[in-house]
Amino acid sequence: MVINPDNSENVDGESRIYKEQGYHTLTGHSGKVMAGKFLGEQTKVVTGSYDRTLKIWDLRSRACIETKFAGSSCNDLVTVDGAGSMIISGHYDKTIRFWDIRQDTHANDIVLQGKVTSLDLSRDSNYLISCVRDDTLKLIDLRMNQIILSFSCDGFKVGCDWSRVTFSPDGLYVAVGSADGSVFIWGVNTAKVETVLKDHGSAVTATSWNPFGSYLISVDRSKKAIVWD
Repeated sequence: MVINPDNSENVDGESRIYKEQGYHTLTGHSGKVMAGKFLGEQTKVVTGSYDRTLKIWDLRSRACIETKFAGSSCNDLVTVDGAGSMIISGHYDKTIRFWDIRQDTHANDIVLQGKVTSLDLSRDSNYLISCVRDDTLKLIDLRMNQIILSFSCDGFKVGCDWSRVTFSPDGLYVAVGSADGSVFIWGVNTAKVETVLKDHGSAVTATSWNPFGSYLISVDRSKKAIVWD
């Protein structure tokens, strides 16, 4: 997936960036593209794929300028700083990898107890939340590079390998969908469930907060979207 202010689409093995006059196709991945983010500026994008690589693209030349070999399928990634020097990726092999684009290797990896399905950053970039296929969420303090909280409860079960967890805009809550169609909202400071929203009939795959925190939208595997007040 590539996030673009104009428009975008994802297809197996390639990322398409649309402009007013047609679109650009960034070709190079050999597997599904699962995530994409701007990398410090609007002319560079990083994508993660099932082909076990991360690729950095220059949108001006429409070319891949660097490939990171992760060794495992990438389910999600985030970029940390405004300069675009740090990438964090979550993988099928239960590992969160930290990449400095100025170097060829990754360091300070964190190994979890299940496949990493998604990642999200708090707005201040101090905390990373991860969704894991062992039916937990892990909160990582990036200043210490350590897991500081684990979120789990009866009834919560991760529904697929790409289930998306998200921070609320104020960083006080995290929301994630469950296999039974529920949406669980935890308090970040307490690691306790604050609310369980129920109206979906199939596994909820993704959630997203309104930028001002007033609403939450969730989508499920049967293509149903719900906006919650």
